[in-house]
Amino acid sequence: MSAVPHIEPWVIEFRRLEPHIENALAYAGGTHTTKDVYLGVAAGEFQFWPGEESVIITQLIDNPQCRTCHFFLAGGNLAELETMADNVEQWAQEQGCKAVTLTGRPGWKKTFLRDIGYEIEGVAMKKEL
Repeated sequence: MSAVPHIEPWVIEFRRLEPHIENALAYAGGTHTTKDVYLGVAAGEFQFWPGEESVIITQLIDNPQCRTCHFFLAGGNLAELETMADNVEQWAQEQGCKAVTLTGRPGWKKTFLRDIGYEIEGVAMKKEL
């Protein structure tokens, strides 16, 4: 009789929330695939924050003068994401982060983010070569 392989709980959650990750990646400029995100989480390069109907992927960035937590991807239920963002921010502070950052489509500036202290810092622009 062969043993059933053990699957890590986060992998099951990742697969369940994969459609939200794919939707968010559609706005990420083609920098990553779902597989890239999966491998990044598995390697500890990204942090995976599952919700009931939502997901957040973060990345800790160590700059010379400070550490930041970058919200790399987010998708799903907006109200749930608002609740989840608070938990991520608390965790980031515990990790020594001095700020949280995000880059996203323009519609994010009209969400709960402006109500909880996020400000537009700049504009992200890109030219395909």
